[in-house]
Amino acid sequence: MISTSGLTLQFGKRILFKDVSIKFTPGNCYGVIGANGAGKSTFLKLLAGDIEPTKGTVDITPGERLAVLKQNHYEFDEYEVLRTVIMGHKRLVEIMDEKDEIYAKPEFSDEDGMRVSELECEFAELDGWEAEPEAARLLNGLGIPEELHTQKMADLSGKEKVRVLLAQSLFGNPDILLLDEPTNHLDIESINWLEDFLANFENTVIVVSHDRHFLNQVCTHIADVDFEGIQLYVGNYDFWLESSQLALQLAKDANKKKEEKMKDLQTFIQRFSANASKSKQATSRKKLLEKITLDDIKPSTRRYPYIAFKPEREAGNQLLQVEGLTKVIDGEKVLDNVSFFVNKGDKIAFVGSDGLAKTTLFKILMGEMEADAGEFKWGITTTQAYLPKDNSAYFDGVHLNLVDWLRQYSVDQDESFIRGFLGRMLFSGEESLKEASVLSGGEKVRCMLSKMMLSGSNVLLLDEPTNHLDLESITSLNNGLIAFTGTMLFVSHDHEFIQTIANRIIEITPNGLIDRTMTYDEYLENAEVKKQQKEKYKN
Repeated sequence: MISTSGLTLQFGKRILFKDVSIKFTPGNCYGVIGANGAGKSTFLKLLAGDIEPTKGTVDITPGERLAVLKQNHYEFDEYEVLRTVIMGHKRLVEIMDEKDEIYAKPEFSDEDGMRVSELECEFAELDGWEAEPEAARLLNGLGIPEELHTQKMADLSGKEKVRVLLAQSLFGNPDILLLDEPTNHLDIESINWLEDFLANFENTVIVVSHDRHFLNQVCTHIADVDFEGIQLYVGNYDFWLESSQLALQLAKDANKKKEEKMKDLQTFIQRFSANASKSKQATSRKKLLEKITLDDIKPSTRRYPYIAFKPEREAGNQLLQVEGLTKVIDGEKVLDNVSFFVNKGDKIAFVGSDGLAKTTLFKILMGEMEADAGEFKWGITTTQAYLPKDNSAYFDGVHLNLVDWLRQYSVDQDESFIRGFLGRMLFSGEESLKEASVLSGGEKVRCMLSKMMLSGSNVLLLDEPTNHLDLESITSLNNGLIAFTGTMLFVSHDHEFIQTIANRIIEITPNGLIDRTMTYDEYLENAEVKKQQKEKYKN
């Protein structure tokens, strides 16, 4: 078990946490949520002992081992991959190294014999004989093939290093596991594998993630970081979100008696308990939900941006025709004879392992890049709005305040209109006078979304729109795009996002497209699609 007592962290005048006392118990998975800058990652660093608190303590049950997902991708460059994973268990590695040192001696003293005997006993107790097979299993599960297990970490790509470091944190059955954004750079198969791993993991997990599908699958509790404190709630992210909204509704309904409110709560909990069977942590969560009382649920203080895309005019039936698009970048064929039609009302999620291919396609369609071969044609009634993955061109070196920045893209030039619009996107008061060049990643995306909304376009192209956004903004964007009546082409790694928005999936593979009109979950489970993928990803 890990707990905090009177935990306070202050940087100058800014208090991040004040007098936080909280307990994380074995068998539970805690999802840490909060707005950007609330201190989620900092809290994990406090628990790990990487940061000293201003006041208070972090207490770990004596003898328990804590493992942390490392963020420095270069820390282990000189080590082999397999060795790096095993280094997740410090004591085991110490034993292995000392054993090897003694066995390498040309002469073996009695003291050496006694010491090596002690080490062998401890080695066996720590399951040392299973260390390499376990490390290999973790690596294979996370998509690192056997041929890379003996390579140096320095020879791996950034995405591969992330997976090895994740395997390192999972290695050796730690008592407490701290994970900061563990699904970053993982493909869908690896995420599913991790969900299954954590569902079967019987110790304490504390995880920070912007992936709502992941939080919904694995979490038994939500730890909400807000206003210098942390509040624990039973259930996954969706349960926290909807229960906080229910609490707000019940608080407003002053005429309702407590018995009626309890009845509403029980109906709500029954519905969620029935849905709990879909998650990886189903059994434990169901039991916990049934114990919730009216006093346990509280209204959220979270602010959500208002995101709604309203086309100024309806597009005709001719939307987009793409024929034989081909593009070579740095000698690599990124797009190879890509052809597809877009129908009115399509909401197409472009998926596939090559992020550059998807970004290149969108850049070509928006006229930011020329194709080497092929052509495309937009329908004459279409108007397009684009959210690029890299938006730096819109902000770097731009010294306009946000009011003037957004005014460039607005038909209505009135100050009060622009300020009102920015206010709905959570730039109120002094926030709207910030200079465009100094915005955070999340603020820039909210500005780009504002620009898109003002355009009134009937076709939206979005390349990884959830990058840099907090969960509140992701939820609002998700709902806004579900409600959008026009046509969409988008790229995303967010499972929930794709599943709830897309009615068509196009996968760009090294050997052509897989194009299916169905939901994302159906696509992932479809036997015919799996057969096609096997063929298309052959070398």
